[in-house]
Amino acid sequence: MIEYQKHILSNGLTLLLHEDHDTPLVTVNTFYRVGARNESPDRTGFAHLFEHLMFGGTPRVPDYDAVVSNMGGECNASTNNDYTNYYVTAPAEHLPTMLRIEADRMAGLDFSEHSLAVQQRVVTEEYNQRYLNQPYGDKWLHLRPLCYKVHPYRWCTIGADIRHVQQATVDDERQFFARHYYPANAIVSVAGHINTDRAVQMVEHLFGDLSSQQGGSNVALPQEPEPVEPHRLQLSREVPSDALFMAFLMCDRLHPDFVVYDIISDVLSNGHSSRMYNRLVKEQGLFSELNVYLTGDRDRGLFVIDGKVQPGKTLEAAEAAVWKELSFLCDNPISSYELQKVVNKFESTFAFSQYKVADRAHNLCYFEWLGHLNWVNDEPLLYRRVTPDDVQRVARRCFQPYRANVIYYKSVSA
Repeated sequence: MIEYQKHILSNGLTLLLHEDHDTPLVTVNTFYRVGARNESPDRTGFAHLFEHLMFGGTPRVPDYDAVVSNMGGECNASTNNDYTNYYVTAPAEHLPTMLRIEADRMAGLDFSEHSLAVQQRVVTEEYNQRYLNQPYGDKWLHLRPLCYKVHPYRWCTIGADIRHVQQATVDDERQFFARHYYPANAIVSVAGHINTDRAVQMVEHLFGDLSSQQGGSNVALPQEPEPVEPHRLQLSREVPSDALFMAFLMCDRLHPDFVVYDIISDVLSNGHSSRMYNRLVKEQGLFSELNVYLTGDRDRGLFVIDGKVQPGKTLEAAEAAVWKELSFLCDNPISSYELQKVVNKFESTFAFSQYKVADRAHNLCYFEWLGHLNWVNDEPLLYRRVTPDDVQRVARRCFQPYRANVIYYKSVSA
């Protein structure tokens, strides 16, 4: 159980606090409601670029990493299609400094040609290494536009075209920052060895005077319509083996059926006792590895199946076997025992996700962003309510051939 307090500053900043004296550490987690979904189609990759720019320094703190290192701390960040998350963890006595440097970044960056050029090179190199020079690295560059036709989820966080980042200007940088990096668009959590009242005072002092002006983040997005036909693509690449990627458009993160989809993914492919691992990896030897997972997006996300096909087996046979498993799930109700086993495993994973103070700080921000802060403790209750009928109902709705997006990833060296 995570005990917490919630405060909203006069400028709109949401503050969450969790006091835990079992650790000598404190984590400050800063969560911005901006991701790739907030970009325009001709200016993509900016949310991820800003993840890097936020470590490029400010006029008052030119070297953020050096300050964190001198405190004996660690910091990092991540960007996805929906949000950007930053955290710093350090010994508790450094909390004033941790808050000061986070408030300083929210107030404004070093908007310079040099800083922008440095991070453009870093992001370009990341694009080359992660998407072009890794086996199967470009799968999402093709799978997302195959699945989405109107929603901004159709491009990856790295961008639809790396030239958008490479050609960004300092003016672009300033405008994006003004639109998205302001107190009312942020959630800050402070977790660990703190005095809650004192922490509130420090946050009020350091963040309270920052401008509360709205930047225009909350723009209505086009919603992806229900699929009416399948989409297929074949790619040929220098990869170790053929691979199959299948994706189905599913519900959004807040829909009641989201937990049902999550349970289905675990039934099919979570651990060595899961259905697809047993039948398609161990028994039939069609795949060397097989994974089923959700993208977990705020708007309509994807239910994804991806697997590496064993040498000597065809992609057609592998896909047919997957469809057989999906059809079996649609036609035969899951047993209460198998359902309970998966729910128990989720509860165990959920408990472990709260183990470290940094994880608690992040989870507080995440569930506040979802609009259900109580789920930071109560989400397992949603899973316990799922019935075998729910599983069959959702499976029958989702796993239809006309809703499938399929990529055959052919190895030219196999």
